[in-house]
Amino acid sequence: MAVRVFESLGARIESADTPFGPLGPDIVRFFWAAHFAELEPYLERFESRMDPGLVACIHAGRGLSAADYLAWRARKLAYVEQIHACFEDFDLLLTPSVSVAAFPADRLQPEHWPQHPWDWLTWAEFSYPFNLSMNPAASVPAGVTADRLPVGLQIVGRRLDDHLVLRAAAAFEQARPWAHRRPPLDGKA
Repeated sequence: MAVRVFESLGARIESADTPFGPLGPDIVRFFWAAHFAELEPYLERFESRMDPGLVACIHAGRGLSAADYLAWRARKLAYVEQIHACFEDFDLLLTPSVSVAAFPADRLQPEHWPQHPWDWLTWAEFSYPFNLSMNPAASVPAGVTADRLPVGLQIVGRRLDDHLVLRAAAAFEQARPWAHRRPPLDGKA
């Protein structure tokens, strides 16, 4: 439905391959573990009071070397190049904001998805690539599920083309106003 809104606004819509998609989770997991490994000295004193997911991530970073880091950095840069190459042919990329409807806030993943002690990437596969590549992205309300849970549209642009992303998001929101459709915060429909 969001694609039809952009077509009505004069955009030319084409499908795009995003071969970088499945390559990112391992890269992100490595860097999270590598960067949080510096907190290992705090485990002896504070582990019992720390988030269990953070503790698991710190443990995953044990034993990583500078050579490991540099090898993964090269993989990350190649990954970012693939993302930027996608934008050689397109001005904007439209994706869902996330790949699953809202689930309880005390969970890292939906109950029916593969579980991991600290990794939530499986349901955020449309957003984290652009955090790595530093492409501007906006998430705008695009509707609700049958259970009245929010659905978001992500609009991604070329690196440093923030203005186009914001203009596209504003045009979409003007074409599809949503503020009056907000569900009540008490959970009663």
